[in-house]
Parts: sequence; C-alpha cells; structure tokens
Amino acid sequence: MTYFVVDYTYTAETAAGRDTHRAAHRAWLGDLVDTGTVLTCGPYGDDSGAFIIAAADTADTVRQLLTEDPFVVHGLVPAQRIVQWTPVLGALSSAVAGREESA
Repeated sequence: MTYFVVDYTYTAETAAGRDTHRAAHRAWLGDLVDTGTVLTCGPYGDDSGAFIIAAADTADTVRQLLTEDPFVVHGLVPAQRIVQWTPVLGALSSAVAGREESA
C-alpha cells in the first residue's frame, strides 16, 4: 500500500455549507479510518483547508474515493491536491519499512 497526502483548500464562502455537512463529512471519514484507508485527518487551524493521509494503491483510487466525501459532493472543496508521500521517520515510517523488508 502507498500513502497519499490530500490537501483540501477551503474558502470563506464555503464555511456555512461545511458547517451544515460537517457531521456527514466526519462520519464518512470515520468509516474510512475504521477500514484503514484514512490514517489521520483534520482541518488546519486557520480554517483554510484540511489534511488527510490515505493508504491506497494509486492516486486515482484516492481521487475517486474523494468524490464520495459530502464536502466534495456539495461543492465545498474548491481545490484539492493529492500527492504520493513516503514517510521516512516516525510512526508511519515503521509500517513502510516493515512492508519493504517483507517484499
């Protein structure tokens, strides 16, 4: 499995809609955390966006998955960036190293 960083960009114009759909958005993310697809996620402190770390085979898989996010469904994420990411140090790097050693 490969890790991907998702960077959501929010705007002030989408704030009310995000408030309306936040519970559904977090429930959707919670289900993905439960299945191990999302490792961690959360909003930026300045409300400019959010950060998600996902495990998937390809960026296209992540991109397709994000189409189901209630925030995306309701047009509340004007921009997003998906980038493959390789953790080198820290807790997630141990999981990557273990997979590479067993391959």
